[in-house]
Amino acid sequence: MPGFELVVARFLEELFVLLPNVATRIGDHRYDDRWPDFTEAGRRERLAFADRWEAELRAIDDATLDAGERIDRDLLLGELSELRFHEAELREPAWNPLAWVYTMGSGIHPLLAREFAPLQVRLASVAGRLEGIPAVIAAAQAVMGTHPTRPVSGFMAEVAAKRIGGVTALADEAVAAGEAAAAAGDADVAAVLPRLRAAAETARGALDAIGAHLVSDVVPAAAGSPLLGRELFTAKLRHTLRDPDVTPEEILGRAEREFVAIRAEMVRIARDIWSDWVPGEPAPDDDGVLVRRVLDATSNEHPAADELVRWCYAELERVERFCREQGVIGLTDDPLVIDWTPEFLRSFGGAMLDSPGPLDHGQKAFFSITPVPEDWPADQQESYLREMNTRQMQLLVIHEAVPGHYLQGAYANHGSSLARRVFPSGVFAEGWAVYVTQVMLDRGYCADDAALWLNHWKFYLRSVANTIIDVRIHTMGMTTDECVDFLVDQAFQERGEAIHKDERARLSSTQLSTYFAGSLGMWDIEHELRVRAAVAAGASADAVPAPRVVGGYPATPGFDERAHLEAVISHGSPPIPILRRIMLGDE
Repeated sequence: MPGFELVVARFLEELFVLLPNVATRIGDHRYDDRWPDFTEAGRRERLAFADRWEAELRAIDDATLDAGERIDRDLLLGELSELRFHEAELREPAWNPLAWVYTMGSGIHPLLAREFAPLQVRLASVAGRLEGIPAVIAAAQAVMGTHPTRPVSGFMAEVAAKRIGGVTALADEAVAAGEAAAAAGDADVAAVLPRLRAAAETARGALDAIGAHLVSDVVPAAAGSPLLGRELFTAKLRHTLRDPDVTPEEILGRAEREFVAIRAEMVRIARDIWSDWVPGEPAPDDDGVLVRRVLDATSNEHPAADELVRWCYAELERVERFCREQGVIGLTDDPLVIDWTPEFLRSFGGAMLDSPGPLDHGQKAFFSITPVPEDWPADQQESYLREMNTRQMQLLVIHEAVPGHYLQGAYANHGSSLARRVFPSGVFAEGWAVYVTQVMLDRGYCADDAALWLNHWKFYLRSVANTIIDVRIHTMGMTTDECVDFLVDQAFQERGEAIHKDERARLSSTQLSTYFAGSLGMWDIEHELRVRAAVAAGASADAVPAPRVVGGYPATPGFDERAHLEAVISHGSPPIPILRRIMLGDE
């Protein structure tokens, strides 16, 4: 290893002992049967780790590091700063019961989902973590309510009570997998099975008990809000974006200006294709009614509820064929599975992509589609499907799979330094997926379908609206009714999707802003590189016109579009400020 990578490796050795669930996610499976120490003593140990390593990294003489190593050092410092913020200030486990459900589910699910080791090895690790569930729950009961200023959130406790059964379902899934393998004659699995059954029973009892406790005791007594408030939201946003100066008002202002520009583009397209989709009626003067009517007509075309997964597989084949034929970007043969979202994650979105850890070479990525909730009334189910209409699903496959999250994750895991592979930025990942969806349409994907463009702008408008509601809910008191009305009336979303998004915004914070912030960073970098290429080729900077909204550039002298895309995702998934340093040489 190069000199600084030895430092990174030593850093990770210590980190993985403190956070075995992080080690599992990254692909180091030595600690798969363990949980972190979730007690107060464990929190203090993690803070001490952050302090000690920050001092060591800052003591390294810049002159001993090359440019790439300085970037990696700064990346680690950013990770330590964020760790300290979460452990010392945000302290979400102390007031958010749902955080515990997510931690337990995400600690078990990858052990079952990815075949990185023989089944008996993975089931033994599952047994170890299931045996540790009572201790995790005991720590949760001791920690919840100890934040000095934030009481437990009743809303988050209510949702946690609904979702904790998803962790029990994972225990049942593990036992079922073990029983099936043992019945098929796998003696090694059969040997693990008694321990696994006992561990699952122990975990089930603890999970059932805490679920009942949440319903009967925690929810009625919890007086806290899920909302961060301006001061805490600002601090978290700065860590999320790795920008020490950004303010909620700044990102909200950019989002609101972009929102107006996108709506204008949608009005233009809707007026052009009105007669194709609403034949025999004059186009209304009201722009909002005009766009909504055309979108409503296109939303009538959607897969059936039980066909969403199969439909995505077929669309993925079409997208990959286009990328190969048009030379958009190099593809990968890393395995990808499209399936329904695990129960414990269904509060967090309609679709998601879970890439393997950077050390889990050759393992599957999972493109998950959240099914229509069966307990919803029929009209709300239909509203959900109309939001997941055919054209929206086309865009979703690009965003989540190719050339979006799945392809970007594969590139990140195959190249770059250890630090950049191991510590991905969600802003980079979400920004890339939004950005490259526009790129695909600019390259001509389904170029003759103006209705796809209309739905694309709605999809991009959703990313911008995510930022608006994220900031307004957490810092400006936006109510559920105001949020749903805004998403339905102004952002053209279906009511079922808007209700789900409002819930998600209250259960999370700053993540909804990453789509827009990340994509803006990608476009800013591309624009600067296009200008540099044009000038270097002897053309004027005016050869790169300002976009009407985003993208839509004509060919730029000296600018290789495919090479640019591949370069962006060949350096891991760094925060946007670090990506600028890599791509533009900015220090």
